[in-house]
Amino acid sequence: MPSRGLWDDTAPPAPPTDTIQGSLTAEVAVIGAGYTGLSAALHLALAGVSTVVLESSDVGFGGSGRNVGLVNAGMWVTPDEVESTLGPPYGGRLLAELGDAPRLVFELIERHGIECEAQRRGTLHCALGRGGLTDLERRARQWSRRAAPVELLGAAETAAKLGTGIYAGSLWDHRAGTIQPLAYARGLARAALAAGARIFTGSPVLSTRRDGSEWLVAAERGSVRASWILAATDAYTTGPWAAIAREQIPLPYFNLSTAPLDPALLAALLPERQGAWDTQAVLNSFRLDASGRLIFGSIGALEGAGRHIHMRWARRAVQRIFPQLGAARFERAWYGTIGMTADRLPRFHELAPQAIAFCGYNGRGIAPGTAFGRLAAEYITGERGKDDLPLPLTALRPRPLRGMRQAMYSLGSQAVHWVQARL
Repeated sequence: MPSRGLWDDTAPPAPPTDTIQGSLTAEVAVIGAGYTGLSAALHLALAGVSTVVLESSDVGFGGSGRNVGLVNAGMWVTPDEVESTLGPPYGGRLLAELGDAPRLVFELIERHGIECEAQRRGTLHCALGRGGLTDLERRARQWSRRAAPVELLGAAETAAKLGTGIYAGSLWDHRAGTIQPLAYARGLARAALAAGARIFTGSPVLSTRRDGSEWLVAAERGSVRASWILAATDAYTTGPWAAIAREQIPLPYFNLSTAPLDPALLAALLPERQGAWDTQAVLNSFRLDASGRLIFGSIGALEGAGRHIHMRWARRAVQRIFPQLGAARFERAWYGTIGMTADRLPRFHELAPQAIAFCGYNGRGIAPGTAFGRLAAEYITGERGKDDLPLPLTALRPRPLRGMRQAMYSLGSQAVHWVQARL
């Protein structure tokens, strides 16, 4: 897997951590130091619960350190689809939980002094053509019925916010914003450590087994005896409970970043610093970082022939969207994996007695991951019971034809970008 590109370059250093050595005890063993695991560790530690986090690589290694940095409310699917899929009472609860999730993210950033380039200016879902605008109009009606602070913008208003006139309109979600995603993960880790959690990196979990009423979690050079396990590795899950990853189809997503743009260009291009993405099936996303770099992304893996195809397409796409930039030159390139569930909704699993997992964020990892980490902590401490959660308990179900579907995503994005690069 390539590096985390720009995010590695511009994030504050990770807090010092060690590899686990010897035998430890804790009330909770958290597997994975991404948003879910770190949020859970922070909230557990603040509640006085002894917590050990085991991470196979380093803090934010997976999707938490590779994503675009959009802090969005809700999921990809529409609010009506969420409610119809989950039914009462879960559909309404999930919409409320995830609608409020960006607020939780920004409150944690402020409360714990996390330096992560936070911008709470909303995000823009941009309509490509009449079909895209119809989709956004439908979403706007559904969110408005639920009193969500969203605003449908016309073509002229959208052009003023983006610095491009190619979109027919946009849906402005005032709940949302942007962050430097790896910096946020490292900041959560620092806050969790300060609250009393213990985090061990370079410590892949090899096995888990019940020992009486407790769990024995074995890593390469040490182990943790704990009453509870939270598996928080989502699409990057390996080892014990690798079935968490097998119930998702891996969707590769890449990002490219330019050098800081000229101040004269920045006055017109995304002047309010919203993050944006569009309504295409193989979508584009774009935003600026704190130094004025354009970060441009889409579906695809930057490996093999795909790297050349996606890079060539991206240069053409940026020039088409922002002709004032001329020929785009990218300084950094990186990609990661999004885990897609069958219904595009997250999951709550009871893996075994007192072993749970929240997963399946479908490309919306920052706010949902943070919120479900807090939910996991509340569930473990007894503050919330199963009947109070925003997701039903479901069994792990591996996706059929997973490898074939994964190849279709990867090759399909290459085909689309190959064609578009030649238009």
